Amino acid sequence: MFGPVIDGERIRLEPPRLEYATAYVRWFADRAVTRYLVVRHPASLKKQEQWIERMAASRDDVLWAMVRAADGALIGNLGLHRIGWRNRNAEMGYVIGERDQWGKGCATEAVKLATAYGFLELGLRKMFAMVVEGNEASRRALEKNGYRQCALFRRDRYVEGQWHDLWAGEILREEWDARQ
Repeated sequence: MFGPVIDGERIRLEPPRLEYATAYVRWFADRAVTRYLVVRHPASLKKQEQWIERMAASRDDVLWAMVRAADGALIGNLGLHRIGWRNRNAEMGYVIGERDQWGKGCATEAVKLATAYGFLELGLRKMFAMVVEGNEASRRALEKNGYRQCALFRRDRYVEGQWHDLWAGEILREEWDARQ
């Protein structure tokens, strides 16, 4: 399913549009953008459009486009994936595809907004995310929002000819409540 519009100070989470597929294709063709992602090869425009439609129909995913609040320009996307309704947990994943937006706190704000939505609107008890060693900006965005390391999978991901650890972070609802 698509998530509702959620306004932040610098960014807004909103339902993605089919026309965003062209930007996604461009992002996933950029090796700097995909360096630490599972998806390392660009999909065709048709495949990207089908993915957006699949996310719209999913009962176990919530997907947002991440846009700049000032001008509505698309900069990334964020999703809560593999929602376990019985156990009330979800995995968060995000990408900022526009490199000129890196280092500006957009991911930190997006994580904050989506975490609040997951706990307050979906009734989740835990959210978690995985970060490949070396992607320090992504890890910091999670840690600034209270996510703490719960596991470290050593030499788990092969990136640019080297094995990297995979950091797993999580936040429980009661931990999030204590931070509010």
